[in-house]
This record gives sequence, C-alpha cells and structure tokens, in this order.
Amino acid sequence: MSGSLKYLVTGASGQLGALAIDALLDRVPASEVGALVRRAEAAAPLEAKGVTVRIASYDDSAALEAAFAGVERLLLISSSEVGQRATQHANVIAAAKAAGVGFVAYTSILRADSSPLTVLPGEHVATEQALAASGLHYALLRNGWYTENYTMGVPTALEHGGMMGAAGEGRISSAARADYAAAAAAVLTGDLPASGTIYELAGDSSYTLAEFAAALSELSGKEIGYTDMTPEAFDAALQGAGLPAPVAGMLADSEKGAAQGGLYSDDTTLSQLIGRPTTPWRETLKTAL
Repeated sequence: MSGSLKYLVTGASGQLGALAIDALLDRVPASEVGALVRRAEAAAPLEAKGVTVRIASYDDSAALEAAFAGVERLLLISSSEVGQRATQHANVIAAAKAAGVGFVAYTSILRADSSPLTVLPGEHVATEQALAASGLHYALLRNGWYTENYTMGVPTALEHGGMMGAAGEGRISSAARADYAAAAAAVLTGDLPASGTIYELAGDSSYTLAEFAAALSELSGKEIGYTDMTPEAFDAALQGAGLPAPVAGMLADSEKGAAQGGLYSDDTTLSQLIGRPTTPWRETLKTAL
C-alpha cells in the first residue's frame, strides 16, 4: 500500500472509528483521510465517503506496517478484544514506529493510571507505557464513559419496567460517542501537542443511574425503576441474562468503580476541544427512545 496520507484512523468500521472518520471529513478533504479496517467487506461504505481504505488486523504486524506507509498522523482506536488489547496495540505501535508515522493519538480511558476500575484500565495503561517507550510523538485521549453504554439498554429496561446496576450513588459524567470522535479529530488535525500530552475527557454534566431511570420514566411515559445491587449480584444477573462471563465481569467491575467515582469528572477539556458543550445525556436518551 503506497501513497502518502495525512491522517489514518484504525478500527474505522467500528462505532467510534466511523464517527471519527466523519468528524475528520468535517475538517479536512477526503483525499487526506485514510481508514484502516480488518476485513475487505468493510471497505465499501468508507470508500463511498471518498476516503482511502487500507486493510490490516491488529494481529498482523507486516500488514500494519504496510498500511501505515506514508501516514503522517494516526488515530489508534483501542481494540474491542478485551484481554488481547495490550498485545494488539503493541503491534500497532511497533508498526507505526517502523513506518515512520509522525504522530499517534490513542483512545485510552478516563484517569487510566488512577482509576478505581480494575478490569478495563490495565490494558490501556500498558498501551500508554508502550507509547511512552516507543519514541513516537504521541498524545492520550482518555475517554470517559459513552452515554450510549447506558442507552443501549433502554429496550430491555422498557420491556422489564426497570434498570439494574451496581453504581450506587456514583455519578457518571458521560458524553455521546460522537463528542469523543470530534475531540479526536480536533487533536489529530490541530497544532500537534507536546508529546505525551494527556487529555482527560468527560461530559459536562453527570447523573446517577437512579436519575437516569427517572429521566427514562419521564421521557417514555412508562414507570422505570432502578435496582441497585452488589457487583457480585449484578455480575450473576448479567450472566443469567446470557452475557459471557468476561463481559459480565467487566461491566460489574465498571459499575463498582463508578460507585467509587471512577466515571465522574468535572474536567471540561472535552467541550473545550470540540468548541461546544458536550451532548446532554438526556438528549442522547431521547434519541435512543
């Protein structure tokens, strides 16, 4: 794969990646934008937008290096394969270094190095350390929670007349996935920050899950209660609903961390980067309904 590309987004057919491509296209010509996907069949919708598509998986170092040839700035979107991510991201970083990529922005997690969450941050911290050791010019986009993490459960909540969780009174400062994509595009296309710059990114407003359930009741016209459980009981309930044990465990741990303030932040860096307030969580909920 030859030819120079100013920007390349990995994981470009995923939920965040696709939005990052759109956010870049709002800022720069399509001729400057590249999309990395794992499978050839994911290429067509991206090519229809006029972007260059390159194909490589995070597990194929040689294909990654070829895909990164001529790339100036890379957005590394974290892999969705929890448990494989540290290794996969290390492959991406090594390939970017070998290909001479000028700048890498990585989507990490809010306060990765001090989060009370125990399952998700580990692989992000490993990736942050790999970037620091690589000698590449890089920045960390420490994304907070996506409001969609909760709105995706709305159909189930409406069906059962209730929500369950284990976040207690913990407040969640989420933002819409598109807000984080816009921030990534802003960092990628702007004046390059000092290498190692960390952006702690979160929504402008916060809520408890009880408040979220109350808003869902109000907007849907159907009484939706919130049942707070222990993390262990929540884990068991999720597995009982058919979720694989590792996924249930990760979600229960995230809720436990949320109860300890792990998903709360009053940092306004996200709205500053995107030049507008973050999308109100009630608006994302309304859209989901």
